[in-house]
Amino acid sequence: MIIETIDYHTAGEPFRIVTGGLPAVPGDTVAERRAHALGPGGGPLDGVRQLLTREPRGHAGMYGGFLVPPDDRGAQLGVLFFHQDGYSTACGHGTIALGAWAVESGLVAAPEDGGVPVRIDVPSGRVTALVHRAGGRTTAVGFRSVPATVLARGVPVATALGTVRVDVADAGARYASLAVPEVSPAALPELAALGRAIRAVLVAEYDLYGVVLYQELPDTPAGPHQRGVTVFADGQLDRSPCGSGTAARLALLTADGRIAAGQELRHESVVGTVFTGRLLGESPRGLLTEVTGQAYRTGEHRFVLDPDDPLGTGFRFGPASPGLGGGAVG
Repeated sequence: MIIETIDYHTAGEPFRIVTGGLPAVPGDTVAERRAHALGPGGGPLDGVRQLLTREPRGHAGMYGGFLVPPDDRGAQLGVLFFHQDGYSTACGHGTIALGAWAVESGLVAAPEDGGVPVRIDVPSGRVTALVHRAGGRTTAVGFRSVPATVLARGVPVATALGTVRVDVADAGARYASLAVPEVSPAALPELAALGRAIRAVLVAEYDLYGVVLYQELPDTPAGPHQRGVTVFADGQLDRSPCGSGTAARLALLTADGRIAAGQELRHESVVGTVFTGRLLGESPRGLLTEVTGQAYRTGEHRFVLDPDDPLGTGFRFGPASPGLGGGAVG
């Protein structure tokens, strides 16, 4: 087995784009292909996901996307987002990376100066990455996701730190939000445990993907300013400010009357990188948002699986499943 990838990071969060060696994925739409990947017949594909996200080739925070055909000619590409624990319905930082890659690889023609849209079919719908260019280089990418909606406010969740009340919003993936006193590298162990506990309680009822733990900072002249970390899947930490999580935050800030059209949310990550979120307007399905950041290529890889390798597709260490998780691709 030989798997080829081009890797990017968006505001510090990795995104591994699989460009070669992928098994055929049955289905007529991206959503159908994700359903196949989640089902019992997704074995060969899931083996590739494990190979690329588990150690020694990946790590707990690894993220990526399998390139697949779009649903129709209205989009230039489709993608199945994956991480160490499975497949997500949306991924903002991945959409930003895919927009940059589509232009830089020549898949989508772009001007030397100006902007070009890249339309991408993801499991939750069609999204657009607007790639900004200057002097022949990509300077920023803004993504417009599916409409964002508020699902619940003040939901009580019992944790080891006591009962907390969280707000839940959907921006292609569903997030709980909770204000905390501090978001910093030193606070990450406690924040990871808190986010994991909240998700465990709400995942069944809300199909919750992640938990955005955010610290309020002084407003900027353009609008609110927050620092956040998103805990997703089985306790993984998003190094970026989280793209779709930022869109979910915009929905909640709009409901609170803290942001309006023309204003911006400055959303910092735990590593100091920034996404800028804007409210564009409303639709019958929810709020229209745009989240802007930047992605950078970090490498090109040819991963192999030696049939004699006793670790197979790799291993993982984590709070829920320490030790080996390998086994050869079926």
